[in-house]
Amino acid sequence: MLTQPATTQSLRTLVHSVPSVDDVAAKERVASLGKRSIKRESKLSALRLAISMMDLTTLEGKDTPGKVRQLCSKGVRPDPTRDDLPTVAAICVYPAHIATAVEALGDSGVHVASVATYFPSGQVSLDVKVDDVREAVAVGADEIDMVIDRGAFLAGDYLKVFEEIQAVREVCGDAHLKVILETGELGTFDNVRRASAIAIAAGAHFIKTSTGKISPAATLPVTLVMLEAIRDHHTATGEMIGMKPAGGIRTAKDSIKYLVLLSETLGSAWMSNEWFRFGASSLLNDVLMQIRWLETGRYQSPDYFTKD
Repeated sequence: MLTQPATTQSLRTLVHSVPSVDDVAAKERVASLGKRSIKRESKLSALRLAISMMDLTTLEGKDTPGKVRQLCSKGVRPDPTRDDLPTVAAICVYPAHIATAVEALGDSGVHVASVATYFPSGQVSLDVKVDDVREAVAVGADEIDMVIDRGAFLAGDYLKVFEEIQAVREVCGDAHLKVILETGELGTFDNVRRASAIAIAAGAHFIKTSTGKISPAATLPVTLVMLEAIRDHHTATGEMIGMKPAGGIRTAKDSIKYLVLLSETLGSAWMSNEWFRFGASSLLNDVLMQIRWLETGRYQSPDYFTKD
């Protein structure tokens, strides 16, 4: 976080100090890490860890209180037939369903995350965004996933982007703030790196790839670029920032690739749900299927597990 008041000039200086990204090298790096051979026991540990890192998400116009309660039940006990699996990290819902999630989760320890700031476009005034967040926190959300104004960023109005994140962080109070860059709209890895730097400087607890509403959403190369921004910030300041890839992560195999990337880039200190999350709606069941296969050598039908 910047210790001095931000100005247009100071933010331009910050953005211009961010190193350029070698696109080819980033893609080659994730490709090489994706070929790592992982033993069975390590895979089981990684998949259990992946469950504990999930923000189990439903963000549809047809969401109902019943669907949210069902999702909360699944988050607390991912496989109803066993009690040895971890809970997910959080249930992520629209603000209208926060109260339902809070009631359904009770004292389970699973967090309630809510998208805010006029998700997914972010195209409203700052007053509306701040009121949206203030209400979400008041109702019980302890994590807020906000979207940046990509139009302002692409127009070079870095101060507007910074000040909106800073204002939202202030009204979050004790709630953790995850800042969504919507990387699929930023166009280049260099823009992703610069937007990451601005979000971190403005006080983000986490930086997040995507809303999941456009394609491409999360990708391994984009996640690497953001992890490297976190690494460089930590090297310079000692401050740890969290990371959340979201959108399009659907298979257990993919989740393991992200965990390998995390470990190799940031190290073991980040290997917990305090510092890394998966934003996902369909990943959990595939992870449960893979755990069963690794334990028994047999695949279960997808219908064996409850629908998210």
